[in-house]
Amino acid sequence: MSVTTPTSASAAQGEAGQNYHFALTSLTFLFFIWGFITCLNDILIPHLKNVFDLNYTQAMLIQFCFFGAYFLVSIPAGFLVKKAGYQRGIVIGLIIAAIGCLLFYPAASLQQYPLFLGALFVLASGITILQVAANPYVTALGKAETASSRLTMTQAFNSLGTTIAPWFGGLLILAAATAEVGTAEFKAQEAAAVQVPYLMLATALLVLAVIFALLKLPKVTEHHQTEVADANPGSAWQYSHLMLGALGIFVYVGGEVAIGSFLVNFLGEPDIAGLAEADAAKYISYYWGGALVGRVIGALVMQKIAAGKVLAFNAVAAAALVLLAITGSGALAMWAILAVGLFNSIMFPTIFSLAVTGLGKYTSQGSGVLCLAIVGGAIVPLLQGVLADTIGLQLSFILPVLCYAYICFYGLKGSVPKQ
Repeated sequence: MSVTTPTSASAAQGEAGQNYHFALTSLTFLFFIWGFITCLNDILIPHLKNVFDLNYTQAMLIQFCFFGAYFLVSIPAGFLVKKAGYQRGIVIGLIIAAIGCLLFYPAASLQQYPLFLGALFVLASGITILQVAANPYVTALGKAETASSRLTMTQAFNSLGTTIAPWFGGLLILAAATAEVGTAEFKAQEAAAVQVPYLMLATALLVLAVIFALLKLPKVTEHHQTEVADANPGSAWQYSHLMLGALGIFVYVGGEVAIGSFLVNFLGEPDIAGLAEADAAKYISYYWGGALVGRVIGALVMQKIAAGKVLAFNAVAAAALVLLAITGSGALAMWAILAVGLFNSIMFPTIFSLAVTGLGKYTSQGSGVLCLAIVGGAIVPLLQGVLADTIGLQLSFILPVLCYAYICFYGLKGSVPKQ
């Protein structure tokens, strides 16, 4: 089995005049900003559902367009990053994401749902390029043995962004309208409420693009691999643990996004908490905040316990909590579903790092394949939306339970590379 390590690590540090600690510190800001942006979708869904009188399936088109961009852009992004390098790929991704944020302004002015979906697609295209560039860059900046721990730690800042975003969105978006509900004036105020927040995000993204264009970061252009890897020419698609890992990313992102997407509406159910949307948005911070805490703990635990075993344990715990939310009511169901975030915490970075283990020169391509699988965030929430419209919102959460069952299998069996 091959081992993925940076090429000429000391030379890269010397040329850049920086060490890996500085590079990793810089990258944490990226993880924060894309976590923040992604979590705002959980606020946009109930918000635009009210503005355009949508059912659950139609509202889930927000996630379908956002995460659908991963499916269409990931492979081209992989080629882009391979040709331009990790750092330039990051800058390009930031600029495209900023353009997507700017498009929210005309979409709100014209009050057109399709324009919102288009803006989300452009925004997500930029985020996809960031994912393809930054995730393998983090795994390359250090020892292969601690790649899962390192990526988990940087992903903690992604969770910090998702923890703060619901408060931000609830305050500036969900609580913005003052006119009577259902009136034309109310709908205009609701639509316009997204303009200032997304203009602020566009500014932040452009500032980050300038900063990353000027930073001198270590250059990691290829990966060492053992003779065993060299004896197996081909592509990343030949590695079964990568393919199974791609399915793991698909169901994990789908399950996590589906739960987050329905939280505001779930907490508003009379049998659960009966919360107003602006108040329910604040509780989403507990869901994503649990992921923040869990990633910090997980980064430490996985230095002692095999990453696959930790992944399987968390999947079982998450499934049990969702089942409790399905069968329970009141505060029990509410806190059960919010606690799932704690066990979601280490899943993405752990599946990602396990899946790219031993890919050698195919690591960049493998990263593109895995980011392609993030399309699960488009498909699973949409399917849950269909279930919610047919069998009810609470029962529809059975779909994430099935997702966690597969993740348990991957942690125990599917993540083991075939020799």
